[in-house]
Amino acid sequence: MRNGRNFSERTPMKIKSVLVAQPKPESEKSPYLDLSKKYNLKIDFMPFFHMEGISAREFRQERIILAEYTGVIITSRHSIDHYFRLCQEMRFEVPETMKYFCTSEAIAYYIQKYIQYRKRKVFHGKQNIHDLSVILRKHRNEKFLLPHSNVHNKEIDITLDKETIDYKKALFYRAVPSDLSHIKYLDYNVLVFFSPADVKSLTKNFPKFRQRDTLIAAFGSTTAKAVQNAGFRLNIQAPTPESPSMAMALENYIRQEKKGKK
Repeated sequence: MRNGRNFSERTPMKIKSVLVAQPKPESEKSPYLDLSKKYNLKIDFMPFFHMEGISAREFRQERIILAEYTGVIITSRHSIDHYFRLCQEMRFEVPETMKYFCTSEAIAYYIQKYIQYRKRKVFHGKQNIHDLSVILRKHRNEKFLLPHSNVHNKEIDITLDKETIDYKKALFYRAVPSDLSHIKYLDYNVLVFFSPADVKSLTKNFPKFRQRDTLIAAFGSTTAKAVQNAGFRLNIQAPTPESPSMAMALENYIRQEKKGKK
């Protein structure tokens, strides 16, 4: 039998199949697709969770007055979507003077879905909150709102607190495990997770899952910790100095495996 809802011991094997807990890339230039061709891998994509926004009624219970904030710290596209959604539901007209501080350039460009990028003040880091903190230091006079979810990365709080940034966290949306009942078993050599919500969804959808010889890869320290806290073995981790991306971490693992180092 196979790993997932039905089980039996499997003998170790070379990596041939990978399940990435994310939507399938829209671009053909995806590093995962390159990896698939280069090493003849079967790589499937499947989101393990989805985001659900909280209601305006629930948001009011947080006692947050949107008009009090002059800047918004944006850490994901979900943050952007649910910030503007709740502003509309709360009948709050976002002022032209609002400033947006995004953790990456890609997120900054996504905000054009809601505002005219050139007419607003939009700032961004290179990749994470540590990059962005350099910019935030220069805007200490702003009062920041930080939209977040129930799987919020605590490293963001630690960084902002260390920089003594004046900010307030607010729950705007939640990560909810997707229904994966249509999958009978997880027949993959590697499972790739990017959020603690992925791990939670795994345990909920596959309560009888036993890792055995399945490899688990995690992106980010909070995801890695969630994997270990759930009692699983963490085999591949990113980002690291040698593997800044998950695709690179997978490739490095495969290379070492081929050399007989694994």
